Amino acid sequence: MFLPFNTRLHHATFLRRPNRFIVEARLDTGEEVVAHLPDPGRLKELLLPEASIWLRHVDNPSRKTQWSVVCSQAPEGDVLVSLDTTLPNQLVTKALQQQEFLPLCQWAYVRQEFTYGGSRWDVLLREGEKQLLLEIKSVTLSEAGVAYFPDAVTARGTKHVKELTAIQQSGDYETAILLLAQREDVTEIRPAYHIDPHFSAALQEAEKCGVRLLGHTSKVTLEGIELGKPVKVDTSERKETSD
Repeated sequence: MFLPFNTRLHHATFLRRPNRFIVEARLDTGEEVVAHLPDPGRLKELLLPEASIWLRHVDNPSRKTQWSVVCSQAPEGDVLVSLDTTLPNQLVTKALQQQEFLPLCQWAYVRQEFTYGGSRWDVLLREGEKQLLLEIKSVTLSEAGVAYFPDAVTARGTKHVKELTAIQQSGDYETAILLLAQREDVTEIRPAYHIDPHFSAALQEAEKCGVRLLGHTSKVTLEGIELGKPVKVDTSERKETSD
């Protein structure tokens, strides 16, 4: 499954990040521009001084910035990493609608943004009389082929995991969490105990209570993003180093 960007991407050099949603960059023409950053995570391992990033131009006079960051180059190689947190939902939903997302291909797509229990869930699926709530998380942090989520403390994410666990235990719906790495150089995904132990513990408990944990990679090019391969999600706690 492939999701095209449908726009030309412009190479730029990362200069600085004044706040979570803004970066300053230098285009290859020498012009310095301000761009919106869709991913509010820390991204310290990607947004390094002089890092290569790619921007798309947004022709909308009402916007504060006329550029948006699309992806960056991983410092350890030629791999591109998407920095648009809206893409995983778009990509996976498109695959689910066509029943081309193999880990859940037996489930039929019903709708997006389904509200239940006071929260809004990314996708509702159905298989016969059974229904499944799916939550999709964007993963960018990776070290030596292992991806970690989250890359910053997420109270909202912890709340969602605990709510899904309660729903799973109630028997009202089946539940699943998909951790989609927005990069191809990943062989395993783990909760980041060294960054957010509360989320990580909640994810481990969710798995014990029957919430399905799915891991998957994607491949990013200058033309778009496509689904990669399933990878293992390991919720066991290990000693990791934090920066």
